[in-house]
Amino acid sequence: MSTPKFTSMGCRLNAYETEAMKELTAQAGLAGAVIVNTCAVTAEAVRKSRQEIRKLRRANPDAKLIVTGCAAQTEPGSFAAMAEVDSVIGNTEKMQLSTWQSLAVDFIGETEKIQVDDIMSVTETAGHLIDGFGTRSRAYVQVQNGCDHRCTFCIIPFGRGNSRSVAAGVVIDQIKRLVNKGYNEVVLTGVDLTSWGADLPAQPKLGDLVMRILKLVPDLPRLRISSIDSIEVDDNLMQAIATENRLMPHLHLSLQAGDDMILKRMKRRHMRDDAIAFCQEAKRLRPEMTYGADIIAGFPTETEAMFENSLKLVEECGLTWLHVFPYSVRQGTPAARMPQVDGKHIKRRAAELRAAGAQQVQRHLWAQNGATHRILMESPRMGRTEQFTEVTLSSDQPEGKIVTAQITGISGQALTA
Repeated sequence: MSTPKFTSMGCRLNAYETEAMKELTAQAGLAGAVIVNTCAVTAEAVRKSRQEIRKLRRANPDAKLIVTGCAAQTEPGSFAAMAEVDSVIGNTEKMQLSTWQSLAVDFIGETEKIQVDDIMSVTETAGHLIDGFGTRSRAYVQVQNGCDHRCTFCIIPFGRGNSRSVAAGVVIDQIKRLVNKGYNEVVLTGVDLTSWGADLPAQPKLGDLVMRILKLVPDLPRLRISSIDSIEVDDNLMQAIATENRLMPHLHLSLQAGDDMILKRMKRRHMRDDAIAFCQEAKRLRPEMTYGADIIAGFPTETEAMFENSLKLVEECGLTWLHVFPYSVRQGTPAARMPQVDGKHIKRRAAELRAAGAQQVQRHLWAQNGATHRILMESPRMGRTEQFTEVTLSSDQPEGKIVTAQITGISGQALTA
């Protein structure tokens, strides 16, 4: 029998957990199955998950098809009702060896079709840390899962549960193993990364973890942090930004909007001035700092004037790499019950935001022309700068190594060197 086929939808954390499931299913001896790790971040993500399930069933008519992930956690009944699906398992269950063992032994007989428990009752992050997920140059380390906040557009807390952290000692041991394996960059990931530590003894902050990693793993060349909530950034993280060159000068910010009324209706914890102040201060401390950001276009009740505030935020915060999300109704969230914006306005506003982001990318790229950068090679001819800018090199370089090169120009959304 063949090894299971995996499809991972959505976020980096899902991709990380898919790698862990590959190990668990191998240990359990599960064979001949197709496993879909779904996403629930938007209604469109759920639709795409269903579309993928139907496509995989057509391609694998005789395989056992298992659905898991956030959409399976939040809507287990609707996925179980799909004729293509044999089994639905929750986000906690997918990280337990016993789940896969039960599926390997008895797929249809004694095993219930739905194995999804109350995610809100989970108090620990599963010990499913894996060494080396990512490329051969960059590894991702999950340090946190879940979210205690309840933004009005977001279903993810109901798919991931409340915030829970991986102890610093466990994280540091894993990073040491990764460095010993030759990884030159580690990325810290989580659902709500800046809430790391709130559930641990003494309630340390993310900045404490970053400082401990940099101190206790001196051979780690590059540490990167993924998406953060700028209002929750602590003093130690700001100090690390200012003083630690091994902490990469690139932050992806969960901003979502640039208008105070929309931010309040989203139940965000910051105002536009907070976002601008943070970006200015981090840039003052680290002049080469670049920002990515998530922004939603067309949130319910958003007027043209409110949208203009989001558009202006792109330049006021100096945002470079934008992730623009056209708002789509997510049933089960408070925002779904608010007055909706016309779809054609949402589409246009998303296009305007993307155009503003593209301009910022070009501005950033031209500013690098002639500069010398340290580039982490992801393939023989492609790597990324410390600011996460893609670079195409003119000759082959060792994959996974950090090389120093001078920027000679730009090509599309990448630099050349």
